Amino acid sequence: MAGGVNPGDTAWLLTASSMVLFMSVPGLALFYGGLVRSRNVLSTMFHVFAAFSIAFLAWVIVGFSIAFGDSLGGLLGNPFQFFGSYPTRFPEVWPGTSVPSLIYVGFQGVFAAIATAIIASALAERGRADAWMLFSLLWVLLVYSVIAHWVWGGGWLSALGALDFAGGMVVHISSGFSALVLSFVVGKRKFVKNVEVIPHNIPLVLVGTGILWFGWLAFNGGSAVAANADAALAWLVTAVAAAAGGLAWDLVSLKDTGRHSTVAFASGVVAGLVAITPASGFVDPLSAIVIGAVAGVLSYYMVNFRIKKGWDETLDAWAVHGMSGVWGSIATGIFANPDVSSASGLLYGNLWQMVPQVVGTVASIVYAVIVTYVLAKIVDALIGWRVPEEVEKVGLDLPELNEEAYNL
Repeated sequence: MAGGVNPGDTAWLLTASSMVLFMSVPGLALFYGGLVRSRNVLSTMFHVFAAFSIAFLAWVIVGFSIAFGDSLGGLLGNPFQFFGSYPTRFPEVWPGTSVPSLIYVGFQGVFAAIATAIIASALAERGRADAWMLFSLLWVLLVYSVIAHWVWGGGWLSALGALDFAGGMVVHISSGFSALVLSFVVGKRKFVKNVEVIPHNIPLVLVGTGILWFGWLAFNGGSAVAANADAALAWLVTAVAAAAGGLAWDLVSLKDTGRHSTVAFASGVVAGLVAITPASGFVDPLSAIVIGAVAGVLSYYMVNFRIKKGWDETLDAWAVHGMSGVWGSIATGIFANPDVSSASGLLYGNLWQMVPQVVGTVASIVYAVIVTYVLAKIVDALIGWRVPEEVEKVGLDLPELNEEAYNL
């Protein structure tokens, strides 16, 4: 221990931050890219890379201050507190941790960046890259950073007692419901027969899923901000919830279709990972299995609901991230176990914990939906969301990027 910095904790957070970056680019990019048609794989992956980069830069410059600056009425942090001041205004060690402030900024920054990139689901195969880049900048500052302050930065949900270990409300509810709203503003694809995704490259989807699963262990385990028992618990429950989610989605799909499916299994893994995220530092492994399995079933039926309604939220950020995030946030209030954490939930006699979980879930949905709609309409007025019809018809890769994924 030197100057309050613990080398072991610091090494773990450096590793975790890098793993979360890897789960975003290339993990999420591969997952999304494999799901779209072959003529749009590069544009879809570009949307992930661009959003991640823009959001991360915006976070370092001002987003971190909005989220973690001194609270202004519990609604947001002082946006000028750390602006342009690296590292002079930071304490050497971030308060409440034993790690340097700068790696704490970075770890929180990769969360902000992947949350923004998840929303790329909504404009796959028809959205303009320049409109998406402007939206990414606005969204990470005005939606993500604000909700992060409410929950993690000393805001009003934190004061209410809301539990969100690694981002159920902050990351997945906000991005999932924002994706649904954005898909309505952007509108449906014009040259597809239906709104059900037909993946062009399932191995890419599976590789992306494996990278997401790997990185998510650090996403949740790193949220302990120390190499300790909390991190070990988060690692284990994350791993088992993902396995349960994959098996549950595959089995319910098997019941309906008569076949196993690799895409179904991969989608269930992601649903399980999402659902365990807010609960990962608070629940025991058996509860995590239940949380993951329920998420797999829930998101399966939410995807089917979306398809039946004809909503073209193309890559299912709402059904998987949004709805599994809702379940995970509520489940945290149910299963939080005082034997493995400092919190207790409904099953352990603490009925009150359901109040901040429900209030936080609803508040995150309402705020994300309203502000995302306003931002999306502003971007539409300034730039316009849709590529020309002839570009959408032939695929975005060649007209927008002058590149082809498969030059055969």
